[in-house]
Amino acid sequence: MAALAELQWLAASVQVDAAPRWLLISLIILVAATVSSTVGFAFSAIAGALILHCVPNSFEAVQIMMSASIGIQAYSVAGLWRSIRWSRCAPFILGGLVTLPLGVLLLLKLEARTYASALGAGLVAYGIFMLLRRPWVLESGERRGSDVLVGALGGVTGPLAALPGTWATIWCAMRGWDKVAQRAVYQPYILVMQLIGFTALFLVKPPSAFDPAVFAYALPGLAGAVIGLHVFRGLNDLQFQRLVNLALVASGAALVLK
Repeated sequence: MAALAELQWLAASVQVDAAPRWLLISLIILVAATVSSTVGFAFSAIAGALILHCVPNSFEAVQIMMSASIGIQAYSVAGLWRSIRWSRCAPFILGGLVTLPLGVLLLLKLEARTYASALGAGLVAYGIFMLLRRPWVLESGERRGSDVLVGALGGVTGPLAALPGTWATIWCAMRGWDKVAQRAVYQPYILVMQLIGFTALFLVKPPSAFDPAVFAYALPGLAGAVIGLHVFRGLNDLQFQRLVNLALVASGAALVLK
């Protein structure tokens, strides 16, 4: 949390004249992409807490984060393609598609600071709790109904807090799957939700509101994804799970500090 606070202060205090804005944003994306690609989620939460200090226009900031994030997720899904079982992913995606409109509606109606702080505090508490206890694993077996509900939660919190995959990440860890099996579920889920979310954003805003230049920010995102996926392959399952819990703490802290 202290490191996140320092990075946030840096992003807020660096003057545009001292360093071009695009360079600072690209550096933020590179670091956030490396961290998030190691565990497979939390890019928007970590990067968003910093980018919003560099980009006063929140709509432009969302475009930047979504463009970079889609590139990161697409690369990661491609790297895991042989391990993906779409029949296992389908219930999560179905639940997310049903509740995504509700998430967009709540985004327009609720005070962002209130729900972001509450959600962030909950993630910090959960991440610390899981770091201090033995892993909690459910009994094996199909849980399609629960998978749909978990996906539905992500459909709500995706638009609200840029965290579509948090609940799926927690749930997959509780299933006792190895690191590849976990990511082969929540990574495609996140990618699908982001693609649909970006499409919805395009439909509710006039085309003139979109700046094609923001797609250039996918490049530092892809660079971070290459590094992060390389680190991921060198982790054992226990190390991966610890990093997931640390990422939950970091993403929660980022929401609190927004």
